Amino acid sequence: MTPEQKAAFVNSQVACALIEAMGMKAENQQRTHFGQSIAYGEEAFAALIEKYGIHHNAVHQYIFT
Repeated sequence: MTPEQKAAFVNSQVACALIEAMGMKAENQQRTHFGQSIAYGEEAFAALIEKYGIHHNAVHQYIFT
């Protein structure tokens, strides 16, 4: 796989993480609107970085190996 293809894959993973985060944020907003406790805390949002492998070390290792 070329470096460009690897970068494109990383970008697709970032897009997936953003889409999921937007859904989580929307759920939190809806729950807040109805006076309920939020469904997703800071830990859940931070876990997306690990789930999609987009933290610095993972991306660096993927692109440069």
